[in-house]
Amino acid sequence: MLTKTSLNAIQALVYITRQDSAGPVPPNEIAERLGASPTYLGKINTELAKANILNAHRGVKGGVTLARPPDQITLLEVVEACQGKILGDYCTPYDKLNEVCAFHEAMYGLQQAIIKSLQQWTLRDLANRPLPAKHLRNKVACRMRCTVPKE
Repeated sequence: MLTKTSLNAIQALVYITRQDSAGPVPPNEIAERLGASPTYLGKINTELAKANILNAHRGVKGGVTLARPPDQITLLEVVEACQGKILGDYCTPYDKLNEVCAFHEAMYGLQQAIIKSLQQWTLRDLANRPLPAKHLRNKVACRMRCTVPKE
């Protein structure tokens, strides 16, 4: 459902959110932690900056910071910055759903459910619970594990 770019963007943003320092986080540090190419992560950061999700800071102590508080950045914004608008895979748009085919109505409902779910989750939500419960940590391959220090 999410592209690799969206997943890496979410991981990078959660990592930034979880940092104690108020200063910029170096992109190479993020790339190393995520196991991602610095060049690829740089392209992601550019898209996130265009979407007013990240700020880039130049210089010796440069890096990236969130452009807004993490509770004001939704997963929908991040995904749309990386993948474009969430579009439905249904027939020609038509306003009266009771008059279209069942497939059209089902796909419209799916599109709306995805948008609603991504809108209600923020970076703060993910940063507050980046790992599963302790008893599951060795049993579940968590995609957010790279956002926290190794245990």
